[in-house]
Amino acid sequence: MGDAAYDVVVIGAGPVGENVADRVVKGGLTVAVVERELVGGECSYWACMPTKALLRGPAVLRAARQVPGAREAVTGHLDAAAVLRRRDAFSSHWEDDGQVSWLESAGIALFRGQGRIGGDRIVEVTGTDGATTVLTARHAVVVATGSSALVPDVPGLREAKPWTSREAAAASEIPGRLAIIGGGVVAVEMATAFASLGSAVTVLARDGVLPQAEPFAGELVTQSLEEAGTAVRVGAEAVAVSRDGDGTVHVMLAGGEQVDADEVLVAIGRTPNTYDIGLELVGLKPGSWLTVDDTLRVVGEDGSPVGGGRLYAAGDVNRRALLTHQGKYQARAVGDVIVARAEGETVEDARWGRHVATADERAVPQVVFTDPEVASVGLTAAAAEAAGLRVRVVDYDLAAVAGSALHADGYRGRARMVVDEDRRVIVGCTLVGPDVAELIHAATIAVVGEVPLDRLWHAVPAFPTVSEIWLRLLEAYGR
Repeated sequence: MGDAAYDVVVIGAGPVGENVADRVVKGGLTVAVVERELVGGECSYWACMPTKALLRGPAVLRAARQVPGAREAVTGHLDAAAVLRRRDAFSSHWEDDGQVSWLESAGIALFRGQGRIGGDRIVEVTGTDGATTVLTARHAVVVATGSSALVPDVPGLREAKPWTSREAAAASEIPGRLAIIGGGVVAVEMATAFASLGSAVTVLARDGVLPQAEPFAGELVTQSLEEAGTAVRVGAEAVAVSRDGDGTVHVMLAGGEQVDADEVLVAIGRTPNTYDIGLELVGLKPGSWLTVDDTLRVVGEDGSPVGGGRLYAAGDVNRRALLTHQGKYQARAVGDVIVARAEGETVEDARWGRHVATADERAVPQVVFTDPEVASVGLTAAAAEAAGLRVRVVDYDLAAVAGSALHADGYRGRARMVVDEDRRVIVGCTLVGPDVAELIHAATIAVVGEVPLDRLWHAVPAFPTVSEIWLRLLEAYGR
């Protein structure tokens, strides 16, 4: 392909970039996406899909063993090789033919290579052969380049060739010993997966387990990990790392203790993929997170739009919510914004209100696929109080619900509802227990819709399901 012009150019063809492109095409505009790796992005090949495939087999086996009758039918052990094969299938064997075919069927042009901003509404694409193609965007350029795992400046760590979330998600063999630096979502999910698949896992959680969640979530996940044989070292800080010639990794902790492993996984956070996309040409610092307004337009430190007001950023790269589903939500919003502006609409138009992203800050749902699962939406109690809300916290033992007892013997869990007392609406909810992932959307609707508690009383949960927790929380709250 030679130089070309499109209505919109999107840098990054992950789930967010794909959704931006799809939205603007459906709005009647032409679009090109630029991708330097695989079409489908991190989620498809190294994150959401492969990691959940790794976790699903062990979860099914645990569930069967918690129900008499099914427990007696389970006579074998987990087949790690079969789990990896299923993971490979869900990762499309790291080939993007299917995703490319979808782009073609949707009328979206694909340019492979490194995309860089070359000026207002200009994107330069450097292909693998070194040739450069110049794309001109008539209406907008969208940055959807995502994020990568952050590797800290711990002495010897990079030289030891650590795993990041990518290597863990795509592992071809199960290490005998795995050390994990970090205690967040990736750390505990991969601890759950690899312990189930046969690794002796040590979690070095300097800042605690799931430190951003309600405290009881980290406590219950820690208890479960330890019962499964994982060593969880809360407060442990890695200060140096080395790898021997035989492949053994040594992690030195503050205080002098050493943890030995066959592989070390670093899972302490993310960094934006903005180092080489030409940010300097619009007055921004390469490698920085991109600040956006609620229309997802990139703004500078003074809050004014950059790139002639035609540069947007969606997904991880703007740091509002580093979750695939929230990035796709942003993609739909920014797609509508671009189409509306192309049609000559202004912020004052009556229908503008639907062309903004706000739920990615106030009502973000998330599921941590550990054993037990952690499902949450909105604010924690601490975050709500820090925001200046007058809150009431309602807790309930999830195991006391009839549906939970039927779901599994020895069911353990807990639910928390955070209520804004002045408005009598739910602003946060956390559920911890087996299979609570399927409960969180009801909470999300309540939070996003700001449904008054008096109305929620009339949303009667079916008996006997785990959803009965909603009735019990409302009863505990009182009238």
